[in-house]
Amino acid sequence: MKIPKGRSVEKIVEEQIQQWQRSRTAAAKKEEPEKASVISISRQPGSRGNEIAAKIAEAFGYDLFDKEIIKLMAENTRISSKVLETLDEKGLSMIEDVIATIVEERHLWPDQYIKQLMKIIGTIGRHRKAVIVGRGATFIIPAEENIRLRFIASLENRIKRVAGELNITREEARCRIYDIEARRRSFTRRYFYAGIDDPANYDLVINTDYISDQQAVALVSSLAETGFKPLKKAGV
Repeated sequence: MKIPKGRSVEKIVEEQIQQWQRSRTAAAKKEEPEKASVISISRQPGSRGNEIAAKIAEAFGYDLFDKEIIKLMAENTRISSKVLETLDEKGLSMIEDVIATIVEERHLWPDQYIKQLMKIIGTIGRHRKAVIVGRGATFIIPAEENIRLRFIASLENRIKRVAGELNITREEARCRIYDIEARRRSFTRRYFYAGIDDPANYDLVINTDYISDQQAVALVSSLAETGFKPLKKAGV
């Protein structure tokens, strides 16, 4: 779900809420096979992560949530209230439990923004069938419900791609990439005490220098369609 020009966030959120209501009604009538409910995506700038995220969502009929809409949902009190109201008391309680677990396990001291962000992403996760790009969804949605992806590519190819897409010089593209990477690393460290580049935080790291968009979708498909479940930790 992105924000097209000329459309209000309130209208977009209202349509998403209606979509959730329709999906919940349909699910109650038909039992679906178990599969991962959320696909969370982290990506290096210029690695085609956003484009592949859209293709994954389209392939599986999942709702797509990019960082822009999630940020607005978390920061706008009226909109966030509407989103949270789509859950019943049990659903809200489960989200609170998940947040409490994250805070305890990672020894966090969350401020009001990150608390609200975690609630919004948690709500999206409870409605299932979502592709979430950025905003810490990798660390917020429980691992057993979440296929955690990281898209990477060589710096050279990322510079070339960003320069071409934005019609800027290679040096400008390089500076833009470094700036975005620094801000994303800072966000992940500040709010989750985690390294965004650490492969241990992901279930699948895809290098788009060598893997096409179609191949990437196929790889994720094989996980989601077979009812993805993480392996148990050693000794459990």
